[in-house]
Amino acid sequence: MKTKILAIIALIAFSFSGVSQKKWDLKEAVDHALKNNITIKQNALNLESLQQDVVGAKANFLPNLNASSTVGNLRFGSTIDPVTNGRISSTNFSSSYNISSGITVFNGFRLLNSYKNAQLGVVKSKLELSKIQDDVALNVVNSYLNILFAKENLIVAKVQAEISKKQIEVVKNQVDAGSKPRGELLNSKSTYANDVQNVISLENTLNLALLQLAQLLQVDPNNFDVATIDVGAPSVALMFQSPDAVYNKAVKNRPEILSAKIGIKQADISIDIAKSGFLPTLSASASAGTNFSHRYTIFQGSRGNDYFFKQLNDNFGYGIGMSLSIPIFNRYQNKVNVNKSIINKERSELSLESAKLNLQQIIQRAFLDAKAALKSYEAAKTSLEAQQEAYKNAQERYNFGAMTLFEFDQVRNRLVNAESTLIRSKFDYVFKSKVLKFYYGESILD
Repeated sequence: MKTKILAIIALIAFSFSGVSQKKWDLKEAVDHALKNNITIKQNALNLESLQQDVVGAKANFLPNLNASSTVGNLRFGSTIDPVTNGRISSTNFSSSYNISSGITVFNGFRLLNSYKNAQLGVVKSKLELSKIQDDVALNVVNSYLNILFAKENLIVAKVQAEISKKQIEVVKNQVDAGSKPRGELLNSKSTYANDVQNVISLENTLNLALLQLAQLLQVDPNNFDVATIDVGAPSVALMFQSPDAVYNKAVKNRPEILSAKIGIKQADISIDIAKSGFLPTLSASASAGTNFSHRYTIFQGSRGNDYFFKQLNDNFGYGIGMSLSIPIFNRYQNKVNVNKSIINKERSELSLESAKLNLQQIIQRAFLDAKAALKSYEAAKTSLEAQQEAYKNAQERYNFGAMTLFEFDQVRNRLVNAESTLIRSKFDYVFKSKVLKFYYGESILD
């Protein structure tokens, strides 16, 4: 038994030894997560892509400009001389150079609506990114508080282990004096061993909580630690009298609600885009071009060829045009597109109602959770006060020999459980209060 106790103590000492390490505070942890989270980075890239869609949609209002050329076209063989009508053998080389431009004058406002839709897409993506950032921040706060909870639990366990250790010496003196049986000493050593094992278990819980936050921050978990925050005693009253106050503000500001509203606006624009298929399209175009040709022949007396630049100048020509396309019948495709766009709008409206309902349910649950956590905290505080008094009485009775060590350990265990319950209920209430503040739009980092 003695060897086992010494080994456990050595393990605890080794676990808590180490060099000085950086301790993350809550704001630093949240900022790091928001900057390095992969999901946030992916959605930030999606936002950049949608911003390029806006640039492209705006550029569609501009005319295009294209150049083309038949760089060289070589033709050889027998042909008819247009002057002598005799057959001759010749080689002909020709090339052409053209430049053209076109612009959409009117296409049922499709370009304008596409540009508006692209702009709304950027706004919607920003709101979705904001929602993801909020979720990441809330997860970091929760993990951070879990670490603080584990640390406080560990401190309580260490204190109890130290008390048990001192109790061994007290019981040993009593056994040596003959006032206690030898079995009491064995029981006290067993109690100490159990307390040390509890310390090790809670230390592992703390290490797992640290690992969870380190993985959430995507940093090396070795020597990772957080700064202690003085949570203090929670308020004895809820910040909000009902969930309606939180919901009424959240429904006006939460990004998931605003994003769903943007989705309805996009659906309206999609309907207008689909309806543009029934309207005519008017386009304008302009072009300019020239060409060059040269003939090589071995027939004596054939006519000569003009020089390259002179031909280009002589053959230069321009052209302008307007084209009008009027849809008459396209196998009901435009009608189908409009109907599908109307259906998509109805889906967007239902998505908004679903988002509102989901938000209301989340806030109602958060309010009830916070209310229950407050009651639990108050009950735990009352229970701890009672257990502390019971422990004092038990300590005196045990010292006077009116209580066995087994009975005393039961009282002490109830005290330890009451202390752990108070710590757990305190952090539970603190986090659930922060959830309500989060949906109300207040900072959760204080």
